[in-house]
Amino acid sequence: MKYKLEIMDTTLRDGEQTSGVSFGAFEKLSIARLLLKEIKVNRIEIASARVSAGEMEAVKQVCDWASKHKKINSIEVLGFIDNGVSINWIKEAGGKVVNLLSKGSLRHCQYQLKKTPKEHINDIKHEIDIANQNGIEVNLYLEDWSNGMKDSPEYVFNLIDALCKCNIKRFMLPDTLGVLNPDSTYKFCKEIIDRYPTLHFDFHAHNDYDLAVANCYAAIKAGIKGIHCTINGLGERAGNAALSSVLAVVHDQLDIKTSINEVKINHVSRVVESYSGIRIPANKPVIGDNVFTQCAGVHADGDSKNNLYYNDLLPERFGRMREYALGKTSGKANIRKNLEAMGIELDEESMRKVTERIIELGDKKEIISQEDLPYIISDTLNRNSQKQRITLLNYTLAVANGLRPGAVLKLEINGEIYEAGATGDGQYDAFVKGIQWIYKTKLHKPFPQLLDYTVNIPPGGRTDALVQTSITWDYKGKIFKTYGLDLDQMSAAIQATIKMLNHIEEL
Repeated sequence: MKYKLEIMDTTLRDGEQTSGVSFGAFEKLSIARLLLKEIKVNRIEIASARVSAGEMEAVKQVCDWASKHKKINSIEVLGFIDNGVSINWIKEAGGKVVNLLSKGSLRHCQYQLKKTPKEHINDIKHEIDIANQNGIEVNLYLEDWSNGMKDSPEYVFNLIDALCKCNIKRFMLPDTLGVLNPDSTYKFCKEIIDRYPTLHFDFHAHNDYDLAVANCYAAIKAGIKGIHCTINGLGERAGNAALSSVLAVVHDQLDIKTSINEVKINHVSRVVESYSGIRIPANKPVIGDNVFTQCAGVHADGDSKNNLYYNDLLPERFGRMREYALGKTSGKANIRKNLEAMGIELDEESMRKVTERIIELGDKKEIISQEDLPYIISDTLNRNSQKQRITLLNYTLAVANGLRPGAVLKLEINGEIYEAGATGDGQYDAFVKGIQWIYKTKLHKPFPQLLDYTVNIPPGGRTDALVQTSITWDYKGKIFKTYGLDLDQMSAAIQATIKMLNHIEEL
């Protein structure tokens, strides 16, 4: 099927120019396969010629794989006007397409190359001849084209006039320094397309003003036939247009079909995140951790009532799921959505208690995960079912280098106030010894024996996860467990201990 718009991904070339990013040969091959076979972009730019022996090996591996899978014409390598050196490098690596870098502004031609426009045009034609002789297809980058259109449009037009009859498959228009906005992008692209209606033009955006995706939109509206993107918006300085965002805009705002398989976008983005070491911002459209998470309870309630807070960016399109955050802004609707996902049902009174507990915990922690929820339910419903005859009014714990840990605490027991201080082998040990002193010397009551102490953290390995402490006690031969839940392990253990005291009051 022939699509109206081509997508060229340059993660492995321009994306690799992100500060601190360098892909190994295996990583380049892995990403190339994902881009062409899973996401199904039309073309990929994988390297710059002449960089290093390691880059040559990586390009060879990608080209070898592409040849076996009939994708070799989708593999492109940036080349330079260097009297055939780049062309020979690409040919040796097994490549079939060069993206030839020329100068798209008079300033670049004069001050970087120190040549006249005529000399530069002759050099380009000579390089194209060498490529043709070696069976290499040519696309032509007009570097700094955006500034060329702003400052020296006649230079740009004369360049294309001189080259439009050459064997060039695509003219590629980069906003090299990210200086365009949607208005100027549309204006310049429309001028070029109207003047050369039979030529194929690509647009290559940079994100210096955070306008890369918007500029791609404007370029497509002007009639551009190809757009360059990178996974996660990787690229030099502020990066390039992010493939995920461009695709959402193209499919939804412009109603243009592409070859892209949207459902694989998130998976590939995570792979590139891992290989590049550049984290995806949590609020990055389409692929950020938080973009399909509803926090406000009113939004979750609206989703339950004919999807009032949905838009066309359904998470399932991109291989993701909608989530409902649990925190201090949560309502019962958020909680019920999470319970439904876990197959748990609660009555209205239990829902009220659990909601109050989540809001209480949310004041300490911004987001509570779905994995935390069973612990919260267990802790809340058990806590509310027990009569509180003993209350911990206050406590302090102390630890210092060279000194034994200590605890000072104040309890209210059946309306009476008791205070104690103790030291121990740890802060919890000191806390328990303080309570033991009250029970033995003030109340003259036996104190349970601690048999086992375990700490459970929900799956996921997060350092900000809730902690559930489970303590097993023996009181006059009766074995029982109490539980505590908190962000802090010591607080959770203290909660479990106070529950134990209330429990033995009932025995």
